[in-house]
Amino acid sequence: MQAVCDFVHNHIQFGYQFARPTKTAFEAFQERNGVCRDFAHLAVTLCRCLNIPARYCTGYLGDIGIPPVESPMDFAGWFEAYLGGAWHLFDPRNNVPRIGHVLIARGRDAADVAITTTFGPNTLLGFRVWTDEV
Repeated sequence: MQAVCDFVHNHIQFGYQFARPTKTAFEAFQERNGVCRDFAHLAVTLCRCLNIPARYCTGYLGDIGIPPVESPMDFAGWFEAYLGGAWHLFDPRNNVPRIGHVLIARGRDAADVAITTTFGPNTLLGFRVWTDEV
């Protein structure tokens, strides 16, 4: 599993500007860039090619036990593989053990476990901010 994670981690460059909702694992492999979802999708794909059961996970990745960062905790994608009779967490984007994965959902891929889903037109036309601050 570490070889799969190492390959994905070294093959894909992370960047929010590379995100798009239609990107496939193959496209992430070809383009060599993506977001955490793309790292996880490619790793899941490689695991399945190796006959290792794997599932996509989504949730929060906290900043526990790492040097302080300027950005707040963010949504993240990682995966789990079934090895030795149990599911084990792997995060090829960061590729180091991290404390604080807060699981929201598991599925075959990100489409199974979307954090938000919209139907019909979904263009923001405006918003209001309500506050009790003085």
